[in-house]
Amino acid sequence: MAARQGDPTAYAPGVNAFPTTLPGTRAEVKMWAHEQEIEPAAAQQLRNIAALPWVVGVRVMPDVHLGKGATVGSVIAMHAAIAPAAVGVDIGCGMAAVRTDLRSIDLPDDLHTLRVAIERAVPVGFAGHQHPVDPIRMPDVPLGGWDGFWTGFGSLDTRVQDQERKARQQLGTLGGGNHFIELCVDDEDGVWVMLHSGSRGIGNLLAQAHMETAKSLPHNADLPDRDLAVFLDGTPEMAAYRRDLEWAQDYALRNRAVMLALVQRVVGEHFAGAGRPVGWGETVQCHHNYVAQERHDGLDVLVTRKGAIRAGSGDLGLIPGSMGTGSYVVRGLGNEASYCSASHGAGRRMSRNQARKRFTEADLAAQTAGVECRKDAGVVDEIPAAYKDLDAVIGAQADLVEVVARLRTVLCVKG
Repeated sequence: MAARQGDPTAYAPGVNAFPTTLPGTRAEVKMWAHEQEIEPAAAQQLRNIAALPWVVGVRVMPDVHLGKGATVGSVIAMHAAIAPAAVGVDIGCGMAAVRTDLRSIDLPDDLHTLRVAIERAVPVGFAGHQHPVDPIRMPDVPLGGWDGFWTGFGSLDTRVQDQERKARQQLGTLGGGNHFIELCVDDEDGVWVMLHSGSRGIGNLLAQAHMETAKSLPHNADLPDRDLAVFLDGTPEMAAYRRDLEWAQDYALRNRAVMLALVQRVVGEHFAGAGRPVGWGETVQCHHNYVAQERHDGLDVLVTRKGAIRAGSGDLGLIPGSMGTGSYVVRGLGNEASYCSASHGAGRRMSRNQARKRFTEADLAAQTAGVECRKDAGVVDEIPAAYKDLDAVIGAQADLVEVVARLRTVLCVKG
């Protein structure tokens, strides 16, 4: 049953018969989705994952869809092992959002000038800053330890040692694909700034390098999918991956912090120029491609969340939709059945190639009516119809999270 937009009663627990179980798997697979609604290829990926001898259990979120090796929207608990594909190539990708004291009445009728100013301050796509941002000179960036962080680059895998300058230039940049910067309005008429990005090129390169290493290890010779190659605890390969993974997760967090500060600066200057100083609330941050050491069902396990957020009791999270469909701020209910997890977004219902073939720029313009954003061929693959219904995704996990706020998109920056 899909939740009705703007109707909080639609999210009452007990509305849906979840979780369901994927039958015939070695490790238990609990799903907040119906098997018939999952692409056959994605269902096979789930079966492949559950067949790995190190897997304790798999939890599947309602935004589940096909990924590389492991499905996007899956939470995998493993004993003394990690599959890099179960984390994803954009290590540490996640969300950040902050509420302002602006009201919708404070917004100008035409937001184009503000969008252009944000795009000028924050490089998008493959671009980086011509001159790297110095966060130490930015008092609005709440993170310290920058010297130690960059010193750690020298300890990363030798295959990325020629990438430090690029990594510095890409700090505080958006990227492309489903990454975005948005201005949103909640149901109480409050204005939010929200963004979605990860560890940029350096995270991707680290992930690819370690995936190749994992595939070469003898214990991965007979896997159902070579992309599911794992590292084992106590090995130098696992230690090297964990070292680089943690650095990339930190880079992603710092990237979002710097980017958010840049956007806040632009927004603040824009409204100050109109005689309306902007006040800022507390920032909500959450990863959705990462590893954590946790205890579930009485076992110490390594949990990978790929396209999933932690939803422990009281944890604030962000679940975005797509261009024009808005997002949700949620609070975790600490449901152990899902390993205290929830979805990371609406999730794609068709591939990028399928979206480009099926939809036109005119379709994109119609589906993003009222949103200040790009409406050209370069972002047709991000059209709202290429994604699952966000309200249905939220409704399916009423036992995992409670809705704090519904956000309506009014401005969206895409790479």
